[in-house]
Amino acid sequence: MEVELLTQQEALARQRVDVASVFAEHHVGLVRLALIMVGDQATAEDVVQEAFERTHAGRARLRDADKMLTYVRSAVLNGCRSVLRRRATVFKRAVPYEPPVWSAESAVLMGEERREVLLALRRLPRRQREALTLRYYVDLTDQEIAETMRISAGTARSTIARGLAALARELGEDS
Repeated sequence: MEVELLTQQEALARQRVDVASVFAEHHVGLVRLALIMVGDQATAEDVVQEAFERTHAGRARLRDADKMLTYVRSAVLNGCRSVLRRRATVFKRAVPYEPPVWSAESAVLMGEERREVLLALRRLPRRQREALTLRYYVDLTDQEIAETMRISAGTARSTIARGLAALARELGEDS
């Protein structure tokens, strides 16, 4: 009986996700996702760090180890939403939020067109901005976007289509 129990515990330990390896592999991409959503590097890093902290603390409760990345992405998006909600209450009647001045390195790497696209993306509704960011900056499929945002795949596709149309209008491009 005791030998059987040990083997079950070993099997469970093997099935648990190694949060450190997921962190090492996906940290930079998740920080980029958060940076696009919140607009500054420090806050983006904080959001991602908190998402990984919560994931690490609750790793024993994860049922499907293969969905850890989806879970962490959702946690990052939720963290970004919380940051943006807090900012909205603080700056309710203030000038609309502008991201801080980009670093010299970023300014060199980003052309004016890309900056315009990012600024136009920030003006889109939250859901469209999230869907477009997940599709074009994180390269997720419709199904992965749906899982991350906790919506259906059809809703993800239509949100992306509406977001692209709104982005084209923001940029003054003809359809």
